[in-house]
Amino acid sequence: MLPLATTTWDENEYQALQTVINSGMFSMGKYVSLFEKEFADYVGSKYCVMVNSGSSANLLAVAAMFYRKQQALKPGDEVIVPAVSWSTTYYPLHQYGLKLKFVDIDKETLNLDLAQLETAITEKTRAIFAVNLLGNPVNYHELNRMIEGRDIVLLEDNCESLGATLDGKQAGTFGLIGTYSSFFSHHISTMEGGMAVTDDEELYHIMLSIRSHGWTRNLPEENLVCTKSDNPFEESFRFVLPGYNLRPLDMSGALGIEQLKKLPEIVKGRRDNAVTFQKVFTDIEGLEVQKEVGESSWFGFALIVKNGKVKRDELVKALTEHGVDCRPIVAGNFVRNDVVKYFDYEVHGELANGDNITDCGLFIGNHHYGIEKELQEVAELINSTLNG
Repeated sequence: MLPLATTTWDENEYQALQTVINSGMFSMGKYVSLFEKEFADYVGSKYCVMVNSGSSANLLAVAAMFYRKQQALKPGDEVIVPAVSWSTTYYPLHQYGLKLKFVDIDKETLNLDLAQLETAITEKTRAIFAVNLLGNPVNYHELNRMIEGRDIVLLEDNCESLGATLDGKQAGTFGLIGTYSSFFSHHISTMEGGMAVTDDEELYHIMLSIRSHGWTRNLPEENLVCTKSDNPFEESFRFVLPGYNLRPLDMSGALGIEQLKKLPEIVKGRRDNAVTFQKVFTDIEGLEVQKEVGESSWFGFALIVKNGKVKRDELVKALTEHGVDCRPIVAGNFVRNDVVKYFDYEVHGELANGDNITDCGLFIGNHHYGIEKELQEVAELINSTLNG
């Protein structure tokens, strides 16, 4: 009845792939470079670095913060994170020795609870890694008010929320670095892929180096990482930063160019579906839906069952039996995952809302094409399951 994700490709994407295949040069090249420029222009950032996944974009963003000449992060620094996100929001922070401070989410927006966040900020806080959940931007006007004049860096995980805006400004561009994903189920798809954007030229150069082994080859001659010699042979294998190989294929760049052309219509289609969703699902007794902030790009439709986990599990069973794909709301309260035993972390206050969506939440898919009929049918199924 309603799949979780469907392709946004047509002949243009297949032709873009074929063009790269015909060239005989498949690794990162001119199409990635062109896509980076066009993506930066689209979201309104000065610089974009494409990588092989949104997870790698988060890793790149965190890593880059350690090699700035001023205000660099260091092991042991405290970073505030929301209790609910995907695993690879948190992993780079742990892997770089940062201390994670988990703050609850708002029960309506499902983003950071800003009231709790304000009480969590201390003199030890060096960064906030904000997450825009399921297409919904954080209220950055309020968040920036809280940290104004303080030595706190704002980073932004926008992997689920490409195309969302707050007062006309693109989500992912409110922080010093913002990250995006172009995985199959996301707003645009380059097979696998991710992007990190920034207006900071030094961070841009650092990310260019870290993305490709930490070498100098992809840096401009005049850069803010190192002094380059005029000997191309020597520069070809010269390493200046501890890096990775996070490079995307040029096929992914070519796909991104075509997908970006469709993004306005993709977001419009999702927002049109959200009008039906909000109209139909809000009136179902025993159900809560995510409250929109700004203009969400509606990655999916989050549902919270008021009557507890047993009823939520009954609903999941009924949806699955009727061909409606559904998933937990991202990774739920991440502190409840076994992996956190390896983290240096603390929990600020209670994570009651994070617990609630773990036990009582789920989300269903949204699409770039009209699904009004399907949403009506799903709403009827949910209503009969919860209230029949």
